[in-house]
Amino acid sequence: MEILNIKDLSFTYPLAASPALRDISFSVNEGEFIALCGATGSGKSTLLRMLKPELSPLGEKSGSISFKARPIDTAKPSETGFVMQDPDHQIVTDKVWHELAFGLENMGMPHSAIARKTAEMASYFGIEDKFESSISELSGGQKQLINLAAVMVTEPELLILDEPTAQLDPITASELINTVKKINRDLSLTVIIAEHRLEEVIPICDKLLVIENGTVLAFGKPEDVLKQLYGYSEIMCGMPAAARISALLGENECALSVTQGRELVRKYGNEKELPENKSDNNSKRNAALAFRDVYFRYERTAPDILKGSSFEVYENEIFCILGGNGSGKTTALSCASGILRPYSGNIYVFGKKIRDYKNQSLYNECLALLPQDIMTVFLRNTVREELDDAGADISSLPFDLTPHLGKHPYDLSGGERQLAALAKVLALKPKLLLLDEPTKGLDAAAKQRIISLLRKLTADGMTIVTVTHDVEFAAECADRCALFFRGEIVSTAPPDEFFSENSFYTTAASRITRGHFRRAVTAQKAAELCKLNGLKEACV
Repeated sequence: MEILNIKDLSFTYPLAASPALRDISFSVNEGEFIALCGATGSGKSTLLRMLKPELSPLGEKSGSISFKARPIDTAKPSETGFVMQDPDHQIVTDKVWHELAFGLENMGMPHSAIARKTAEMASYFGIEDKFESSISELSGGQKQLINLAAVMVTEPELLILDEPTAQLDPITASELINTVKKINRDLSLTVIIAEHRLEEVIPICDKLLVIENGTVLAFGKPEDVLKQLYGYSEIMCGMPAAARISALLGENECALSVTQGRELVRKYGNEKELPENKSDNNSKRNAALAFRDVYFRYERTAPDILKGSSFEVYENEIFCILGGNGSGKTTALSCASGILRPYSGNIYVFGKKIRDYKNQSLYNECLALLPQDIMTVFLRNTVREELDDAGADISSLPFDLTPHLGKHPYDLSGGERQLAALAKVLALKPKLLLLDEPTKGLDAAAKQRIISLLRKLTADGMTIVTVTHDVEFAAECADRCALFFRGEIVSTAPPDEFFSENSFYTTAASRITRGHFRRAVTAQKAAELCKLNGLKEACV
């Protein structure tokens, strides 16, 4: 039975030169799991917000949206649930139990019913031990789970999620997606989820909706849609590794999951190997950034966040730090930038103790930080003013922000804001660039452009340290990767070695090829090895 019908929907924001959505038409049946994908700024968030009347943007709209055969505007708030990208933007209370109860209180439910429903939801989500906790004590993944539970406690019939894993580490992201699928299966709840991380979403979705420039490019069963997209390289580069390998090999059947991908690559021989990239001898290179037994805590009586952290980042390399939410990665970056001061140990920037940089000299074409919360970067009313304020040459930006120069930074999509903030930081011309989640909210094609940019910057003499949850990004761009755990780095290695030896902090391509090819941690390398070896005789 149809629950949602969108027909000829177009939408234009006030003062915008072109529509954000154009002639969108599709329908969703009850209980379906729909994955929505598209480039940064393609209209995904606009479309999703128009499915939630309370969040629907202002502007010129044409066409219709029907929910259960009636106009979407007549839907009750509790009938559609919405989970945002940033968990902190959705949380409204200070305690977990109150966050769960908040929506029910607004619905005027009696106390006994609220107590029963919040207890049941806490049990279902396995958060009984956090029930009395303060929201401020939770990790990003725990906050997002609380957001999901707070939405589900109102018993919506349509669940909408806008990039809910954007700020989560790979393990936590996988757990959240599995939880959403469990809800979909257990309750026959209709789910529409927009994601750039499609590795685990596409294999479990019923249908895939692809949007390009505000219009529907493809909609249907994921295996059928992906075969239609074989020629669209900028869209395919964000699809699951198994699908990318299928496309690169020109396979008639498109693999979706790691299991299907393993079946595919094992049709090919494995006697030949690609030549290994020999890395420079790090012992002969100067350190651009060095931590020596660094300890840090936020309060005198609080536990240590950094616990004797020691590592070196060499000049002209891209150093990617991975690890779980709350492991201390962002804290380490804040200490490296001079924002936070350790209570013990030393931090060196180009061989000089960070505390010896006086009168803001650390930030004078020396070091710059792109923070995780990029909203703190913006101070002006338009993107043009932001870039002018930083002294950026708009004509030579590494990516095209021309369509957004007249917009307020807060009016940009998450990915567009990320690019604008990066452009502003690069205008400072640092020798050491610190990036905290630089690919957050970016589509795969934009990530490829960022990777090319970072490689060019290091070739021109810059050193880059990036904290990231994006294992695919790290595998493709890093010279070395490091795993942060409980306040310190516990392992460091080149990406081929790093991801080949990890079981969970690894790429899907590594899982697909493990035991068949050595150190094939990207879909591109996996496909190259398949072509190099050719099909086994039994498969020809």
